[in-house]
Amino acid sequence: MQQESSPLCAADISPDLRKQFAFLSGGRGQNGSPIIIFPEYPAFGELEEQEFHNVLTYLTSIPSLSSTGVGFILVIDRRQDRWASVKGTLLRIAGSFPGNLQLVLVLRPTTLFQRTISDILFKFNKDDFKMKVPVIMLSSVTELHSYIDRTQLTQELGGTQEYCHEKWISHRTAIEGFALMVKKTAQTLQSFGTELAETELPNDVEATSNLLAIHTEKKDKMKDDLRIALCQGGRLLESINEPLVKDPDYTMNQDELENLATVQRLLGQLDETETAFDDFWDKHQTKLEQCLQLRHFEQDYREVRGHLDLVYERLSGFSEVGISPAHAEHILKELTIHEERACEVLDRALSLACDADLLIEASHYAVDSILPKCSELRVVCEEISGVLNEKKAHLLKAMELHQSLEKASKWCDDGIYLLASQPVDKCQSQDGAESALQEIERYLDTANQHKLTDLSAIWREYESVLTQDFRDQVDKVFQKQLSMQEIFEKRRISLKKLAAKQTRPVQPVAPRPEAIIKSPILSPAHREKTIDGDIINGNCRKGEMHLQSDGSRHPSVSDEEENFAVLRRHVMNELLETERAYVEELLCVLEGYAAEMDNPAMAHLIPNTLLHKKDILFGNMPEIYQFHKKTFLRELETYTDYPELVGRCFLERMTDLQIYEKYCQNKPRSESLWRQCSDCAFFQECQKKLEHKLGLDSYLLKPVQRITKYQLLLKELLKYSKGCDGEEDLQEALSSILGILKAVNDSMHLIAITGYEGNLSDLGRLMMQGSFSVWLEHKKGHAKVKDLARFKPMQRHLFLHEKYLLFCKKREENGEGYEKAPSYSFKHSLNMSAVGITENAKGDNKKFEIWCNSREEVYIVQAATPEIKTAWVNEIRKVLTGQLKACREARQQKSSDQLTPTSSSLTLSPFKTNPKSLKKGEDKKPEPTAADPSNPALLKNNDKVKGFTKVSLSMDASEENDGYSSAEDPMNSDPEDEGGKKLSPGRYVVVADHEKSGPQELTVKSGDTVELVREGDDGRWFVRNLRTNKEGWVPAANLLTLIRQSKSSQSLSSSEGSGSGNLSTSSSCSETYTSFSDIKT
Repeated sequence: MQQESSPLCAADISPDLRKQFAFLSGGRGQNGSPIIIFPEYPAFGELEEQEFHNVLTYLTSIPSLSSTGVGFILVIDRRQDRWASVKGTLLRIAGSFPGNLQLVLVLRPTTLFQRTISDILFKFNKDDFKMKVPVIMLSSVTELHSYIDRTQLTQELGGTQEYCHEKWISHRTAIEGFALMVKKTAQTLQSFGTELAETELPNDVEATSNLLAIHTEKKDKMKDDLRIALCQGGRLLESINEPLVKDPDYTMNQDELENLATVQRLLGQLDETETAFDDFWDKHQTKLEQCLQLRHFEQDYREVRGHLDLVYERLSGFSEVGISPAHAEHILKELTIHEERACEVLDRALSLACDADLLIEASHYAVDSILPKCSELRVVCEEISGVLNEKKAHLLKAMELHQSLEKASKWCDDGIYLLASQPVDKCQSQDGAESALQEIERYLDTANQHKLTDLSAIWREYESVLTQDFRDQVDKVFQKQLSMQEIFEKRRISLKKLAAKQTRPVQPVAPRPEAIIKSPILSPAHREKTIDGDIINGNCRKGEMHLQSDGSRHPSVSDEEENFAVLRRHVMNELLETERAYVEELLCVLEGYAAEMDNPAMAHLIPNTLLHKKDILFGNMPEIYQFHKKTFLRELETYTDYPELVGRCFLERMTDLQIYEKYCQNKPRSESLWRQCSDCAFFQECQKKLEHKLGLDSYLLKPVQRITKYQLLLKELLKYSKGCDGEEDLQEALSSILGILKAVNDSMHLIAITGYEGNLSDLGRLMMQGSFSVWLEHKKGHAKVKDLARFKPMQRHLFLHEKYLLFCKKREENGEGYEKAPSYSFKHSLNMSAVGITENAKGDNKKFEIWCNSREEVYIVQAATPEIKTAWVNEIRKVLTGQLKACREARQQKSSDQLTPTSSSLTLSPFKTNPKSLKKGEDKKPEPTAADPSNPALLKNNDKVKGFTKVSLSMDASEENDGYSSAEDPMNSDPEDEGGKKLSPGRYVVVADHEKSGPQELTVKSGDTVELVREGDDGRWFVRNLRTNKEGWVPAANLLTLIRQSKSSQSLSSSEGSGSGNLSTSSSCSETYTSFSDIKT
């Protein structure tokens, strides 16, 4: 079926051809008939019919159509065979020869017997062969030569033709393979050309680039296939021409010539196909490249157009003229920076327009789309350039006026300095008065160089920049000049009188406007615009300064006020200037570094370590920038002329300033990330663009430096604002800033705690933190264990929260910078509702005790200094006081029974005592006490109360109780509010140790029960220790710090008249102040 579907190839029947039972020698008959030779082949009769048919079919398909049309000449060589073989061959040929036959020549057997038989049998069987052509029986090759020229016969048949069957098969296989390759290559090129012609052009750069790359890759592969085919054809051509190369006199037979022509024809087809494909590809590539250029242009156009819109939008925001030269200069500087960036955008836009012109000149297929965009870019660039120049000229004009105002204002300030610097005692003499008068004259000679002269001329010249606020500012400075001129004129008159005639010692008057000096009450926006002393010198004291009729004055107060006003103004200027610089630096970092991390053009410079970690590196800096830019800086600027009131601004924004805590908490992570990536090309490129001398790490530290700078500026303002209306606000603002700094510092330590399984936010606000030496004693522990604990302290870092006290172990600090921050391993915690304190332990003023569970666990804590110990004790006492107060108020609301005292009454000593710690109890009868501790007198002047006294009374000697619970409501009283009541006899529980200081005094321990025997006249009490059964004196001032009052000391009477309870409680209270230290992480 193969021969019916497609032509046979040498490669398909190679095994059959190699049997060589028939072959084309390349010879031709006299009329050009191709010669097929059937050589001697003993196994001819064993050939399968399919093999015989395939070979003959293939051999008859090789010669040209013109040759095959004449017919084939068959030469059958059977000289060494028998008649049976000859007959079988003829019968096969006659039955299945696929081509036209012209002549059949048979070399019959040469043996006598076979020759005779052949002659006889051939005559009788001639009709059996059924051949339409003559069949000639030949006896020798000589007879064969009479039919076919020797040059057309192989050497085996006595001819001269050289023939190699293997070479012939090789050539045929190569030629047919080459022809197939040429055909497939042509088909592939045709298919690829159709694909290119039908491809739709993409609408974006990436897709167009990808398509161009894909098509180029396919084209290159096609070209490679063409080159391979051409090389193969060239080698085949060389192989066919090889005999001519070796022997120039060699004459090719007809088959070789046809093979040569076939190969040359195929090579010609390949050349034509390649040329046609190259022409088509050039056109297609040009179209794709123009499409890519168009998509690039459109993408760049959209990007540039967006940048131009952004530039125009930002440019529209420069409508302010500033409130001072520095402010106007700052705005101009921002405009200049914006101009530089805008020029980059404009240059890029104009460059893009030039690129578009080149596309149009190159006859781009999308000229109609490119030309309008090109024109639009040029129009927008011209418009932005015009607006930019207009804004710049506008600001320069405003700055010029601001400088004139500043020069005039400075001239007035210098005048104040001059008047303040003239010694009063020297002016009392004639020479001194003349010298002072000359100074004033020299100063007034400079007036024309500095002061404003023609107000109406200013209105005309600067009309374009004069806003209402600017007009008010000009009016204010002009009025200030008039006031100064009046002051100097009065001083001149006074000094001239003194210089002309000195009759008696007179103190010259410090000329000031004769008006009541007013200070702002709410804010600068509500301040009345007057020409009083405040306008001139910023004085904030209330009062009225009068010129004395006798020419005398009180210069000390006035001069000091004037000097302080100028100093306040200098501090305020520093605050504003550094604030503006700070905002500008933040913007520079955010635009020059943070925004560039999202820039695709810079993506290749960003290391993998930095990818998607912008929030870690910069923290909440964007939030800080927005707050300062849009809110804080603008509000600070409203206090420019009223620096003494700027504390109000800080107080109003104190909550907002707490955003720095989040930034500082993230700083260690930011520092760690920076150290990993500090040398990368991205940061170097950004720094190069910004022209910064310092690296990004220096700018990341700016927020930390800024929040610490505020407290220094507030201290300076406070120093120069004594007696001002805003002094209290400044003091409160300073305290609040220090509180924020302390909270930041504490939180930096708090985030370093490891191993705590709970939520740290559930512990309440962090009050204090610090490192201590800690001993742990167990009341019920083994003696050796107790002794060992006393001599081997543990180094612990304590974190005092409102609800819990944490004990942590400080780990070693590793790394550098912020990476050197320590870590704290959580070890233990104490619930603050279950602890008590002893202020002095073991006679060491640096130690105190924290205990719980009826002193079964006692933590002896040693601070580095007595001051630190005092601060911690006060803070713990403060925490416990708040808990007790909350507990008492809650129980009072729930209590509905009548509270009445029974057998013993409460009497407090008139001695004022220090607060002491209380102990958590274990009683099971939480009934309310007999005495109501809610007397408002107990906690009046809350800011001055340092503690309260706790007394534990017992109704019956048999009712002893060692349990304490801070959850029970304690009795709280002040001796001064009790009207001098005396303590009644009864029993008391000691809550702290007391060592006797004299022979008649008594030593008591915490937990001892003592009985009051009598009260002495010398301020001491005589008590009996029921544990040791010893008696002695205890100073009354100390006793109230040792005993405590609890519900166990009160008797409860019910409506049935039965039942009594004996409860006790323990707690402590304090208040503290801790100063903030520099932030360390």
